[in-house]
Parts: sequence; C-alpha cells; structure tokens
Amino acid sequence: MARASNSSPRQPLSVKKPAKAATKSKGPSKAAPVVPKTRKTSKTYGLKPSQRAAPVAKSPRTKADKKQVAAVVLERLKAEYPDAHCELDHTNAFELLCATILSAQCTDVRVNMVTPALFAAYPTAEALSVAPIEHVEALVRTTGFFRAKAKSLVGMANRLVDKHCGEVPRTIAELVPLPGVGRKTANVILGNAFDINEGVVVDTHVQRLSRRLGLTREPDPIGIEKELMPLFPQQDWALLSHLLIWHGRRTCFARKPECGRCVVHDVCPSAGVAE
Repeated sequence: MARASNSSPRQPLSVKKPAKAATKSKGPSKAAPVVPKTRKTSKTYGLKPSQRAAPVAKSPRTKADKKQVAAVVLERLKAEYPDAHCELDHTNAFELLCATILSAQCTDVRVNMVTPALFAAYPTAEALSVAPIEHVEALVRTTGFFRAKAKSLVGMANRLVDKHCGEVPRTIAELVPLPGVGRKTANVILGNAFDINEGVVVDTHVQRLSRRLGLTREPDPIGIEKELMPLFPQQDWALLSHLLIWHGRRTCFARKPECGRCVVHDVCPSAGVAE
C-alpha cells in the first residue's frame, strides 16, 4: 500500500511561477520622463514680436516656401548691414575689372593692398595692354597665381582696346569672352560699376549661405544663380550678393557659424546644426 504524501501535487512545467510581490514603495515613482530627441537649435536672438517672421517650413521645399524665406532674409540682412557694398577698392569700371580678376583665390584685403601700385602704373586699358608681362607679374605676385593673373590682365586690356575701344562693355555676352572673366566677374562689374542687375554674383559665401538657408541644393554656381534669381526682386540682385557675403564674413562662418547671434536663425534650417 502506497504511503500517503502531505505535499501538494507537482505543477506541470508549462505553468509559470507566480510573480514576486512588489516591494512597498516609499514614495511616488521618480522615473525620468521620456523626452523626444530634438535637433539642437540656437538661442533666441531677442527679436521683437513685430520683427519675427511668420511661420515657414523649416526645410523649405516649394518655391512659395523659399520665396517666404527669401523675403525675410532680404529684409533682415538689409537692416543688419545697411552699408553693405563691394569691398574691392576702385574708382571706375576698369579698375573694378582688374581687381575682380585678381580676387580669384585671394582675399579682398590683399587685392586692395596690390591694386594702388597697379593702377598708378597702368591706369587705362591702353596702358595695360602694352605693359611688360614681367612687371605686371611683379606687381600682383602676392595675390597668388600671379603669372596666370598677369596674363589675364594684359590679355583683357588688349581685348578691350581691340574690340571695345578701351571701354569696359555693359553686357554679360561681351564681358565673358574677356580673358580672366567668367559670369561671376561679369555680374560684379555690371552690378557695381553700372548698376545693371543682370544676374546674381555667386561666390563661396553666397554658395554656402544659400544652401544653409535651404534656398537651393544646386552644386554649381550657375545652378545656384538660376535658383536665386526668381526668389528675390531683380533690383536687389547686386545688393543680395553683398548682404550674403557680409553675413558670411561676419556671422555665418564656414567652420563655426555663430547662430546664436544670427538675425535669420529662426528661418534657417541649418541653425544650430554643426556641419
């Protein structure tokens, strides 16, 4: 006869063991709330309510979005830099043309240190067209690529004398064929020497800022210019370049932009985001 057992019958293995009783809490739970990750943004610049822009798409996609951002950017930068202008020293179109050719891969400050001696020696296209190339090279040596630049200067002067009676032409079609001159240089001359807004000057600052502001994704200056032109009034095209260049040199630096004091940070999709 089997011995009686006082123990309870064994439970099948499939049955889960009862959970342990929760320990008594001494106070409300202090678990940290879940905070969604957000992109770092810059500090508020302190604009008055009347100065704040209407809400816009953070990353402007449509042309309407871009035009809204463009209007805010133009208005704010005009107020921030009322004296924005071309920083290449010149007194006439010929001097500006020479200075702009020299400014390639060189700072405006350095060019302005070189041009007084160049203009004193060769004040006109006629004088520069017969200049000894070695002397021109010596005058512009500190601007970098001095041999190519000297060749372009003398070649440009010869072309002006042969084709344009020594005068600087007033159209992009006539300026671009000149040695050392491309569309950017042509726009500089037209906008600053003749007040002709035929295009937008797209230098490295304009490229960087227009992309950061979400106004374009084009990789080349020609594509960027074509996208910027419809977004801004034509009478402001020359000024626009100066405003963006000044802002790029003073606030929106290439390596570490100072978004905390930027007047357009609230409409900039790149504000506070390190590149």
